[in-house]
Amino acid sequence: MEQDIIIVGGGAAGFFTAINAAENDPSARITILERGKEVLNKVRISGGGRCNVTHAEFLPKELTRNYPRGEKELRGPFHSFMTGDTIEWFEKRGVPLKIEEDGRMFPESDSSESIIDLFLNETRRLGVKVLTKRAVQEIVQKGEKWEIITSQENFTAEKLLIATGSNPKIWKLLEKLGHSIVPGVPSLFTFNITDKRIKELPGVATPAIVRIRGEKLQTEGPLLITHWGMSGPAILKLSAWGARELSGRKNFEIEVNWVPHLEKDEVLDQLQELKMKNGKQQPYKNAQFDLPKRLWQSLVTASAISEADKWADLNKKQLEELAKQLYSGIFQVHGKSTFKEEFVTAGGVELKEVNFKRFESKVHKNLFLAGEVLNIDAITGGFNFQNAWTGGFLAAKAMTE
Repeated sequence: MEQDIIIVGGGAAGFFTAINAAENDPSARITILERGKEVLNKVRISGGGRCNVTHAEFLPKELTRNYPRGEKELRGPFHSFMTGDTIEWFEKRGVPLKIEEDGRMFPESDSSESIIDLFLNETRRLGVKVLTKRAVQEIVQKGEKWEIITSQENFTAEKLLIATGSNPKIWKLLEKLGHSIVPGVPSLFTFNITDKRIKELPGVATPAIVRIRGEKLQTEGPLLITHWGMSGPAILKLSAWGARELSGRKNFEIEVNWVPHLEKDEVLDQLQELKMKNGKQQPYKNAQFDLPKRLWQSLVTASAISEADKWADLNKKQLEELAKQLYSGIFQVHGKSTFKEEFVTAGGVELKEVNFKRFESKVHKNLFLAGEVLNIDAITGGFNFQNAWTGGFLAAKAMTE
């Protein structure tokens, strides 16, 4: 089957590219090839089924700081298409977005089906073919055209976009075509921790600074205690920035600062002040530093302070230990848990081999790459989708010039 544009990958980047390309050139014959039975699965489950479309950051330079891999390369593209353009694009097509307190943006419907319905309706309206169960087995360049050999039939196209996400089989095909591939490793994951200080605290969340001992890796943000250890933005950001350093390590140590608004010396000073002012009070019963009560009580207990002890009873060693627990508590991590379907990978096509004005391969003309097939990934919060929208928009523009 001969087409003008073949898009390999029925996910966010693939559909976004197809719709924009079809609008740019209504006469173009465009087909999306998806290896699975269904399209847009990652969109469906993202954001807990609500689809975290993008993030309310409107300065290109600030937006790029959320990408451990791709920060430099995305700065130019974000000047051409970024958050404001994304909001306008969806709104013009009947799907308005809303901003939540933490900056994440979702459809006003709070349902990823709004995004999926939009994509499917637009491809139907524009005459874009969507074919499932078409696993790509080979990609061959024949003169100025591409031949795509699938499990069911073969296709030829003048222009080819790869938008398969982190797919090792497709990476191998691209490697055969002369591209360098950075090996994939998990990027967004939580920390498995068995520690009596947090064992009874699942569901407790509080701002914290977390760093990996022995590495120059540190993040700040909300930390969530779970049944298996620690999660939340502070941990997920740390896992993204430390993806390569941690890829081969199951066991490592982290240091948690539960009082991120204070300097180290200030913590002990304030504890000594509490001892002076509140001598008759029991530390265990009165949480301090705006910490959740159960977390405070756990740290007090870990500092060899009993429920009956009063502030006036505490000795220097107990105060110093409590200060240490608050400012630099050490926890042993003995494994990592990924987000199954929402799993993000660091790795992919080497970024030096891509023209980011067009999201076109520098190795082959008319071969385009968008989304997580590239060695680009972001922290949680809608940033990975924004990369898909930007890449898809610029690739569509380049393919239909």
